[in-house]
Amino acid sequence: MLTLVEKILFIVATLVSLYFTYRGVARIMLHINSGRGKLDWALAYKRIGELIVKVGLFQPVFRFRLGPSILHALIGWGFLSFLLINLADLIYAYTEFRLLDNTGRFGDVYRLIADFANVAIIVGIVAMTIRRFILRPANLSTRETTLLHPKARAGILRDSAIVAAFIFVHNSMRFLGESFGLALAGHTDSWQPSISAVAGLWSGVDPRLLIAGEHIAFWLSIGGVVAFLPYFPYSKHIHLFFAPLNFALKPERKSIGELSYINLDDQSIEQFGAAKMKDLGWEQILDSYACIMCLRCQEVCPAYNTGKILSPAALEINKRYHLNHGGTTDVELKELISEEAVWACTSCGACVDICPVGNEPMRDILDIRRNLAMMESAFPKQLETAFKGMERNMNPWNISQADRMKWAEGMSVPTIEQNAEPEILWWVGCAPATDARAQKTAQAFAKILNAAGVNYAVLGKNEACTGDSARRAGREDIFFGLASQNVEILNEVKPKRIVTTCPHCLHTIKNEYPAFGGNYQVIHHTQLINELVGAGKISMNLEGDNMKVTFHDPCYLGRHNKITDAPRDDLKSAGIELVEMPRNGAKSFCCGAGGAQMWKEEENGTARVNEARFAEAKSTLLNAGPSAGADTVAVGCPFCLTMMSDASKADGGTIQVKDVAEIVAERIK
Repeated sequence: MLTLVEKILFIVATLVSLYFTYRGVARIMLHINSGRGKLDWALAYKRIGELIVKVGLFQPVFRFRLGPSILHALIGWGFLSFLLINLADLIYAYTEFRLLDNTGRFGDVYRLIADFANVAIIVGIVAMTIRRFILRPANLSTRETTLLHPKARAGILRDSAIVAAFIFVHNSMRFLGESFGLALAGHTDSWQPSISAVAGLWSGVDPRLLIAGEHIAFWLSIGGVVAFLPYFPYSKHIHLFFAPLNFALKPERKSIGELSYINLDDQSIEQFGAAKMKDLGWEQILDSYACIMCLRCQEVCPAYNTGKILSPAALEINKRYHLNHGGTTDVELKELISEEAVWACTSCGACVDICPVGNEPMRDILDIRRNLAMMESAFPKQLETAFKGMERNMNPWNISQADRMKWAEGMSVPTIEQNAEPEILWWVGCAPATDARAQKTAQAFAKILNAAGVNYAVLGKNEACTGDSARRAGREDIFFGLASQNVEILNEVKPKRIVTTCPHCLHTIKNEYPAFGGNYQVIHHTQLINELVGAGKISMNLEGDNMKVTFHDPCYLGRHNKITDAPRDDLKSAGIELVEMPRNGAKSFCCGAGGAQMWKEEENGTARVNEARFAEAKSTLLNAGPSAGADTVAVGCPFCLTMMSDASKADGGTIQVKDVAEIVAERIK
């Protein structure tokens, strides 16, 4: 189809384009390789099935914003098809041989797919362009108070416009070129219904004009790809390549919240955490190139939702724009995210969970905290009390270990000294052991265990804080000491199973203690209650008040450790009328206590996180209609219990807040 001159020009243009594209890609790889750690390509082979689902079906995209996700899928699936379609078109342009058209039914189906993909991409990109530039929903921008690279606000819109124009021109010209070809052939093709319909418009047009149109369409379509390639490494749409790499090569983690191990016995370590971008892991630098700047992470962030200046999206955007505009990974992270924003994070993991390309901005923030706390002693002063408590008395409440079992006075709660080989080792946790309100949860759970005849024991005075709050606040030294001590004790006890009454304890013992040599089977107390009910070891009195309850999923239970069914099953077994909040399960909104926020004041914002979540719970209960008993917010975490209780008191205290164990214990026969 192309003339000899056109063929030569196209080859020259392609070589020049590939040279400049190579330089852009080489720059990106240089930045990624400057990060810590090494890529493990073997992981990609292990994740083939997962990659097919995530990349081929866009499964992570469909978890949020259904309408835009469908439009994105139309474009994405169309482009996957166009990898083959463009190749076939290029071969035809050089040889006039239709690679796939004349292969029987397979060729028919190919042409039908090409026709549909062409239309799908055009429809999708036009709709997305209208949304971005005309409708302009608030969730596609960030507040002026958020630290954003000076070139980013205008740059994101400009980049979107360039990419949208390229996609539209590329696909509409391909569509027109095919229609000119059909018109020249003098017939329609039932396997290309859309293109055939347009080809009918050219009936009677001078063939020379159709031939010229076919050539122009080729240069604007396939030639457009050649022209766009050098820009591609600087565009946010480079995620087309780096998102699959993110899913394929991201280091294995037991949970989205599992942090990397630091051996503090290694005296050669001089740098803790991340002060500069190059101190981050290679995969965290790759995150900035995988980011599509959709701001979904910002939309679910509890800090951003309550008016704080933290935006996890802004962090990734700032990393990319800094590198794209001549910066290096030697830049200090303080230039890309403020300290106030760093300390506003609740480590809830919502940003990691919702990201459609596998980014982990929370991990960057916690690595920055490590550096601030360990290298600069720059942390909110309110945290000092909790740090001193964990260092001196092995709990953030700073209660003497001698008082660790006071909560169980008057109850039959065996310690490990009294029952050396229990079936269940109950890790009570600091809050249920020392906090007056959370102690009621421990007492309720003890009642359940005793009623069910469970063979269990607690560590009593030998139990210390797991160190979760210290680690999320960046104090790896405190965490290392507590974790080492706890693992040593647990390995002596050799527990068959561990049950915790705190999701933070569950997460730390289950996911982070293995790095210290502690590998245990760990479950949450709601899971054990569910087991006991299922085994018929406890039965409920279903004749009590018909409470209407909504369950607040703790972040470290539902999102970090994917435990969502057990607490709900417990409540249903107790005859509870359960109503769901709009944000539940893995998409639950944070209570505001995680990430060591329990021990400090929130950063300035428009609302408190716990009050925002309680307002959602209250609205859900009120909209569900009247009930015979008191409306209740059920929780499965002592931190959530405190935060929701405080919010309830501030609201007048008309709604109860109880742990699932308390509700079940009240209804045991």
